[in-house]
Amino acid sequence: MVQLARAHGSGPVPLSLVAERERISQDFLEQLMVTLRHKGLVRSVRGVRGGYLLAMEPAHISVGDIMTAVDGPFIPMQCLDPSHDATCTMGMTVFDCTTRDVWALLQEKVMETLNGVSLADLCHAQGQPLRHREPVPVGTRAGSPHLHPLPWGEGIQAGN
Repeated sequence: MVQLARAHGSGPVPLSLVAERERISQDFLEQLMVTLRHKGLVRSVRGVRGGYLLAMEPAHISVGDIMTAVDGPFIPMQCLDPSHDATCTMGMTVFDCTTRDVWALLQEKVMETLNGVSLADLCHAQGQPLRHREPVPVGTRAGSPHLHPLPWGEGIQAGN
């Protein structure tokens, strides 16, 4: 995705070029691109000068968008998965778990960090430390996943 971001506005990028530059299998990249295309993050162009393009500006695609598109939501513990029942692998209900709040805070902070780094940031940050930015507000990145309120109510505040 960083290679596509660097070429943004210059036309489609062939996967063979990305595979060579990133030292990644082209077959693996093709599988990733199918997923990223279905999630609305890239577009494909057929033909001799074909390849892949970002579906939106690099500044509007976060690392969190990409990771969520490829791997699904970041869920550090099973009890935080809203599609799972309210019992963890140890048989404990979420309401009895004394460490769940730590995992929820970790989940929130990881997603906050990933959503606060855009492809544009990665293109300009070679050799420079990334600086944290506020995530793009919900509803401003078309077709991308966003931070949502935690499923059990209000978010946890650091220091509480």
